[in-house]
Amino acid sequence: MTTTLSTPSDTSVGSRFRWRVVDIVVASVIGVASGLVFVVWNVASNPVTGPLAALLPGLQALGGGFWLFAGVLTALVVRKPGAALYGELVAATVSALIGNQWGPLTLVSGAVQGLGAELVFAIFLYANWRAGVAILAGVGAGLGMAVTDLTLWYPGSDTLFIAVYTISGMVSGAVIAGLLSWLALRGLARTGALSRFAAGREIAKRI
Repeated sequence: MTTTLSTPSDTSVGSRFRWRVVDIVVASVIGVASGLVFVVWNVASNPVTGPLAALLPGLQALGGGFWLFAGVLTALVVRKPGAALYGELVAATVSALIGNQWGPLTLVSGAVQGLGAELVFAIFLYANWRAGVAILAGVGAGLGMAVTDLTLWYPGSDTLFIAVYTISGMVSGAVIAGLLSWLALRGLARTGALSRFAAGREIAKRI
């Protein structure tokens, strides 16, 4: 008689990190919906952030959070490794396919921004989904945005512009991509739409 030994921790960790079909579907839906928001913001961003740039060059990055939330929100809902990167890439792909002024380079931005958020969740071992971590993930996405934008669109910028743009991007990421995504998660959970996810069940217990 052969007995197969396994530890509960190994099983639980494997289950917690394994993507289900419903995870892929919901992450894709969030990514596509976020991509449509990106499309709107592609058009609306210049009139909104133009005055900020006129006030102090680099402040326009304060509006960048509307391109950063997809990864953070997807990760908060799905809670699987790679979710932030996947959500941001799907959203960037939708934006590029529908059409924008940046073309295929949108995917580069999406990948780096998603990776910035992903690294933060990874640092916390995909086990902490509180507001503070969501905000830090938004900061990571904002830093990723600053790196790609300064490299691709603002090469040779002076030190002041780089500092203002980077700080503004990180602040925008913290507030819009981080805090607002966390609040949106709580709102969705209250409707019962996330009952098949740990995030939804966890928040429902507190209500």
